[in-house]
Amino acid sequence: MSRVTVVLVALAGILAGALGYATLVKPAAQTDTVAVQALIDEAITAYDAQRIAAAPATAPAQDVATIAPETINPLIESFLMSDPKILQRMSVALDSTLREEEREQSTAAIASMQDAIFNDPRQIVVGNPDGDVTLVEFFDYNCGYCRAALPDMAALLAEDPNLRVVFKEFPILSNESIDAARVAVLVGDSDVDYWSFHEALFSSRGKVDKDVALAAAADLGLSQVNLELDMGSAAVAETIQTSYEIAKALNITGTPTYIIGNEIIPGAIGINELRTRIANMRACGQTQCEG
Repeated sequence: MSRVTVVLVALAGILAGALGYATLVKPAAQTDTVAVQALIDEAITAYDAQRIAAAPATAPAQDVATIAPETINPLIESFLMSDPKILQRMSVALDSTLREEEREQSTAAIASMQDAIFNDPRQIVVGNPDGDVTLVEFFDYNCGYCRAALPDMAALLAEDPNLRVVFKEFPILSNESIDAARVAVLVGDSDVDYWSFHEALFSSRGKVDKDVALAAAADLGLSQVNLELDMGSAAVAETIQTSYEIAKALNITGTPTYIIGNEIIPGAIGINELRTRIANMRACGQTQCEG
């Protein structure tokens, strides 16, 4: 057992005792940051210094693997108590590592499904189809947060003539949502203004279902009879299935979820956050610019 393992095991024992639960210690991952390794090295150095100081001058060298927990734990605890902020620094470093891993995973997943996400010929595109930044939204017509975020999308489309918005029908909340999405796919394939239909459904009262969607489509001049006949077609089902497959690959489980560049953004984050990410895409090609 290495000194690093001993320190981590002892630290885990101290924390488990303080928090009242058992902890399973695993070897440090290879993706640990330099900051975390530095903190571990710092703990090892302090432990070595205290062990040498405490040992008799003539005492034989002792394998750290044989040191009993009741001996090493107080040494580690003493070190941590001398600088309690070490745990905070380790937490910050770990959080940074996890965020970086998530970004790398998102980037790889988005790259693997680039065309399906951004260039599916059956997807619904509003705003500028040739815009320099694309904002993708996965939504459900019965999602309250999607409804609340609609004004943000409307404002972005109104103020940004170079924004391209891709809507992904992602009905996950009810069968009524699936029926509404089926009608929406047909509306998106027609020549009418999809955005007007989109606004109408999110502005309606109560649950959005097939009847609400058909009525909104009829207000735009489409035939309810034809829509109802076609909404069960294989082509419509395939469009919605594509959204499900993308969501599964990207671990998208809720609505609204946005994609900008290589970032997956869960939740209604507000117009200012969306504006910032769009501006960053134009400035540096990423949603988060360094410096």
